[in-house]
Amino acid sequence: MPLVIFYASGDFFMNVFQLTRTLIDIESITPNERAVGDYLAAYLKPLVERYHGRLERIQVEPDRFNILAHWGDPLVTLSTHQDTVPPFIPSSEDDEFVWGRGACDVKGIIASMLLAAERLLAGGTRNFALLFVVGEERNSAGAYAAGRDGRGSRFLINGEPTENRLALGSKGALRFEIKASGRMAHSAYPELGESAIEKLLDALAKVRQVSLPVDPVLGASTLNIGTISGGRAPNIIPDQANAEVMIRLVGDPASTRAAIQYAVSGKAEASEVLCIPAIRLGAIEGIETTVVSYTTDIPAFNGAWGKPYLIGPGTIHVAHTSEERVPKKELVQAIELYQHMVKSLLAS
Repeated sequence: MPLVIFYASGDFFMNVFQLTRTLIDIESITPNERAVGDYLAAYLKPLVERYHGRLERIQVEPDRFNILAHWGDPLVTLSTHQDTVPPFIPSSEDDEFVWGRGACDVKGIIASMLLAAERLLAGGTRNFALLFVVGEERNSAGAYAAGRDGRGSRFLINGEPTENRLALGSKGALRFEIKASGRMAHSAYPELGESAIEKLLDALAKVRQVSLPVDPVLGASTLNIGTISGGRAPNIIPDQANAEVMIRLVGDPASTRAAIQYAVSGKAEASEVLCIPAIRLGAIEGIETTVVSYTTDIPAFNGAWGKPYLIGPGTIHVAHTSEERVPKKELVQAIELYQHMVKSLLAS
């Protein structure tokens, strides 16, 4: 039997697969979250009214807002983000999967959380919240805004694709912009110029040789040279060149930060753009565990919403790809897992 939930309009019932598809088909590429935020607010309104809760739109930026719904004191908070990466891909489904942009990251997670909340409320559970934030895919603007007021929450269940296993930890992120400067000249007379691109390439070669930390739980740090740009024309010695580098952190960033600066010295300048620490996360007896390499909103909440847990249906390996999808069986399982976690944490 499909799991069903009373839809906000009151006109029909919607199962978790239909709800996931409906959310996917509302384009919410960062920073265009308003339409999906409006939908979530409309969806939650009857649940708030029926079970005497409270619904809030928390302004983050013009036309961008977090959605918070809570019933009683929000001691446990189910949270994930509203936005997706580009491009928009409409939904589809087959016997095994729901497909489309955001299927696993994270429209399916929103659907599972909504249905879990419906079942918890129908069963008499109170003192929990739903929090859907903006901007996770770019700069965690919504989580930083939410981090200024945790409303007394003691436990945060954050939703990201983990194949429904509790993540024991997640890697952090350290991002640099590396710039090299040179002197323009006619390419027929290279001795009159100074190539910024050659300097940058030399600096990046040194960066690739940096020995990065390894953690017994989180594994090895990884480094990616994500973008390279520079020069003006093939017949001009380039006077400028830039690269963006992302390191997935597993420990204290200080040693890695120093190693990168040393590697580029004399060739280029490295400017730190972003630093999100690696984090250790909670576990609950009876739920399978894993470790993830990606970064989440959890550090941006700054502990304001309580001890963090990380779990959700789907695999990160297909997120941000043209093959993004979420297994239907994991969507159904997530509804039960979220209910179990809320009850367990409230009991603790």
